Amino acid sequence: MTRKTTVQDLVERFSLEILVGNTQLHRTIEKPKAHRPGLEFAGYFEFFSHAHVQVLGRKEITYLHTLTDEERNDRIGNVVKYHPPCFVVTRDLEGLKYLTKYCEEEGIPLLRTSQPTFKFMDLVDTFLAKALAPEIAIHGVCVNVSGIGVLLRGKSGVGKSETAHTLIRRGHRLVADDMVVLKKISPETILGTHNGMNKEFLALRSIGLVNVSRLYGRRAFQDETRIVLDIELTKWQEHDLNNDLELEPKFSEYMDVRVPHIEIQLQPGRDVAGLVEAAANNWYLKTQGYSAVDEFMKRLENH
Repeated sequence: MTRKTTVQDLVERFSLEILVGNTQLHRTIEKPKAHRPGLEFAGYFEFFSHAHVQVLGRKEITYLHTLTDEERNDRIGNVVKYHPPCFVVTRDLEGLKYLTKYCEEEGIPLLRTSQPTFKFMDLVDTFLAKALAPEIAIHGVCVNVSGIGVLLRGKSGVGKSETAHTLIRRGHRLVADDMVVLKKISPETILGTHNGMNKEFLALRSIGLVNVSRLYGRRAFQDETRIVLDIELTKWQEHDLNNDLELEPKFSEYMDVRVPHIEIQLQPGRDVAGLVEAAANNWYLKTQGYSAVDEFMKRLENH
């Protein structure tokens, strides 16, 4: 399903000044990435990204000032008639009477920020990528372990929240408990976050609901994390042998993005949180090109 955000969301997120269109902030934004209409002001519309937020920086405004009144009105009129969601002028630039006129006539919000153009566009692109990303909600717990995003899954009552609590006490961070929102922000990247209602809350059996930020400080929680490991907690299987030197890699798939999958079997006295830490750290070492199995095999060969 196509996700949408509004000009109002953009105004609130970046504290934008509203020059024109205060009653049109409900207009929707459905395309990620902002666009600078430089070529369009020069009369080239072949690939005009008119459904995107239009950002006008010093180059665009200075160019418009070099035109005659007739040329300027013609160029601006040609761009505005495509009805983009809004225009944002950067660097608190002034002398925008001509823009104001056409935006008022067409009911298009004209906004302004003090941010430099490239910095503002980077911020807007990041914001829109997340706001418009396809998303799903799954049952589980999301934690950040030493900077590594981990999804903990398993049947109800298996101990996901209790494992997360132990990790938090060891200095790691909660992202979401019970309901995890997954956002696909690129073909290779899944972001895990909360749904707003469960922000900072952890449900512990026999204890109840706790606020981890109040209990352990602000460092116990973070808003989002990139998911790089999917760990499933399962009941101990007596005749299952999981002591191979290196298990065959397995993956889970969320919105067509593959995430490495590990199964951890539970048994009384087993340090599950410690195993989650080991899995996260081992994943990181593999991304750096190190394999404990390869080193072990080399030692055997050289023995």
